[in-house]
Amino acid sequence: ADALIAGPLAAKLNSPILITPTDKLSEYHEDNLTQKSANVIYQIGGALSDDVLSKIAYKLSMHNSGDKTVVIDPGHGGADPGAVNKVDQSIKEKDYTLDTSLAAAEYLRKNNISSRIFDSGLGISLFRDNSTRTRFSFASACNLLGLEVQDLDEGKSQIAHGETVRETANMISFMADIIGIRDDMYIGKGNTYMREVSEAVREGYEDECLEQVPTLVNLQCDIDHPTQVMADTLHLINEFGGIENLKGKKVAMTWAYSPSYGKPLSVPQGVIGLLTRFGMDVVLAHPEGYEVMGEVEEIAMKNAKESGGSFTKTNSMAEAFKDADVVYPKSWAPFSAMEKRTDLYAKGDSEGIKSLEKELLAQNANYKDWECTEELMKTTKDGKAIYLHCLPADITGVSCEEGEVEATVFDRYRTSLYKEASFKPYVIAAMIFLSKIKNPQET
Repeated sequence: ADALIAGPLAAKLNSPILITPTDKLSEYHEDNLTQKSANVIYQIGGALSDDVLSKIAYKLSMHNSGDKTVVIDPGHGGADPGAVNKVDQSIKEKDYTLDTSLAAAEYLRKNNISSRIFDSGLGISLFRDNSTRTRFSFASACNLLGLEVQDLDEGKSQIAHGETVRETANMISFMADIIGIRDDMYIGKGNTYMREVSEAVREGYEDECLEQVPTLVNLQCDIDHPTQVMADTLHLINEFGGIENLKGKKVAMTWAYSPSYGKPLSVPQGVIGLLTRFGMDVVLAHPEGYEVMGEVEEIAMKNAKESGGSFTKTNSMAEAFKDADVVYPKSWAPFSAMEKRTDLYAKGDSEGIKSLEKELLAQNANYKDWECTEELMKTTKDGKAIYLHCLPADITGVSCEEGEVEATVFDRYRTSLYKEASFKPYVIAAMIFLSKIKNPQET
């Protein structure tokens, strides 16, 4: 049946159809791949073994000199499971095709098979806040696609001498394809700045100052942290075995105690804004006074209604954790306090800033019991909820005396957390790829 389905595609591409067993690649097929100098393979159907995929990928690599494209088709997705095993209906085609897709992707990375779409160009990074994971994820994504990274250090630029946003944006963009910006510290500023940069480079292109319009990648702003939350989501998709399996899962996005103040709201806001799109039951938990932006809550409620999920709020960490499939305990500053902080910095009121800092630290200290503990984890779904964190976490007895999470909980999930973080370079690369390629499905 798969061969019949492949007929029209084979005719259009003037390409042969090779039918192979799922567990081995015959000498005949290997010779065909070599003789025809194949550099693209379309997989129709699924269930190919890792060994078969490795041999196919090797044959492709022999003809892939960096200017050719290897297309990996993961097969079925969404609610369509593909073929179902007649004996054991829990065995579905899409599960195997996902596995083989991931195996092939791993082979490409291990064997240094090029995935470049750029032969030259720059990826400009501007970090107005400290960063480890996002900074290196952006650099990795640019490198993966063939871009060189140049970091804009505002202290070494003419910005300090009064250079305008419009001028800076155009001056850094002459051969830039991507501009990645993190600006998350001040409410009402970061996202606005990114939009101003985006508008400036578009005007520069329309005025024929720039040869192209660089794509702006939001690496975290005052409203959202899209690359982090998409990495979180991709991790959940892999953990639950498919995007369709997110529906109905309970997510506890909870505030947790931290001995520091002024942590951005963008992660909790991103989580409630994105996961409600997939029919998940998202609970936002925090002490009174630690509210997030009202506009983001409205988006979460709208998304939940449209997806068949739910969005609720509580002032109880225990209530949020009860029977949760996913927990995300993380500290953030109150929205109202962050607004006040922004105003104080704008006025240059150093004494006011010091006073606000003392006030917020004292406020945080009232809720030291908002900690992700072993006891709380036992109350989650079967006591085995997935623990998420954007990192670095405030670990009790390790990075601080009292913090967001007990050391034993964090240690138990350490490997999972690192895997969660590992998706971010690919999320950023996908954002760049989709913004630059007109018909990505044909590339």
